[in-house]
Amino acid sequence: MSDQPPARFTAQNKTTHERLTTNTVGLVHLADFRKRRAEVLEQQVREAREAALPGTGVSTPDRSLTGTPNNVSDNSEAEKQKKKKTKRARALVSFGDDEDEEGAGLVMVDKKKKKKKDAAVEKEEAHEADEAADADADGTSSGAGGDKDQKKAAKLTANSSVGIVPRALTKAALRREAAERDALRKEFLLLQAAVKSTEIAIPFVFYDGTNIPGGIVRVKKGDFIWSFLDKSRKVGAELGVGSDKTANARRAWARVGVDDLMFVRGTIIIPHHLEFYFFIMNKTVGPGDKLLFDYSAEAPLAPDTGAPGSPSSAGDVLSNPDKATASRALPDLSTLEGVSDDPIFTKVVDRRWYQRNKHIYPASVWQDFDPEKDYQSEIRRDPGGNAFFFSG
Repeated sequence: MSDQPPARFTAQNKTTHERLTTNTVGLVHLADFRKRRAEVLEQQVREAREAALPGTGVSTPDRSLTGTPNNVSDNSEAEKQKKKKTKRARALVSFGDDEDEEGAGLVMVDKKKKKKKDAAVEKEEAHEADEAADADADGTSSGAGGDKDQKKAAKLTANSSVGIVPRALTKAALRREAAERDALRKEFLLLQAAVKSTEIAIPFVFYDGTNIPGGIVRVKKGDFIWSFLDKSRKVGAELGVGSDKTANARRAWARVGVDDLMFVRGTIIIPHHLEFYFFIMNKTVGPGDKLLFDYSAEAPLAPDTGAPGSPSSAGDVLSNPDKATASRALPDLSTLEGVSDDPIFTKVVDRRWYQRNKHIYPASVWQDFDPEKDYQSEIRRDPGGNAFFFSG
């Protein structure tokens, strides 16, 4: 008696698992496995289609792809084929291994995405068909075309929620902006040079416990403080200041250097290395809400292009300072800005005298200039910490 099972229990066609087992022997990479599996699935689908067609010669289709017969509902051949296709699609993505399950999950995700996309496309097409039908239905009325135009106009309206879109910066635009910035920079340098080259007059006194008239010194707004002290030293030598205390005052002034002198503006000791332009542009306010240097920060108006302080003359100063200085004449001292200021507000003090008398009023209330300090809200105090009840 033969040990082989009856023919009715033997599968006439190989199942998907058997074909995968046969075709994937020796594979290492998952990509190769998926490729083989896709080929097997295509072959299975092709055989199923050939089996479904009459007269193909295939007697029995693959049992893993055939659906369960439904004896209750035998309405039509179309419904049977539809059910067979649905069950075939479900059977094609059901595998036993873990790797097969992973691949089946990917196939299911792709099918879901495709279904969603198809549904969206169908919905959009249905919406367009409805609009077309509405347009055809209302075509006989006079306002049909106007409504359609209004709908199109409503779709093309600007979105106010979107901010300003910056324009694209091309190479030409970048070069143009760079040229504009360079032109503005040059214009500012010319105006700055014009302001710095403007002359001012500063009346002052020599102070050694008493106010000794010193006269008026002509300086420029761009000069340093030490340049003013150097000119005031020469004025002191010419006037012979201190001759009542020293036998040869002129020789004593010749031995005095710029570092031996102090520039006191009100009650603020101004450092030597700062420019007058720094205080003028920043409008620095000292004690008593008074500007330390109350001069104009604007370039002087000069209708003549060659006049001192004009932008063209400022350009000459930048290009050739010696030629510009020699070509223009000094203005009259009485026409300079600041010539009528109080000379007592500006003091030139010997540093050695200050070191000996800095504990005595008024030298005791003098303080070094601090650009970060707010002198308007400052409460003035004496060296002992007592607040002053007067201003000055």
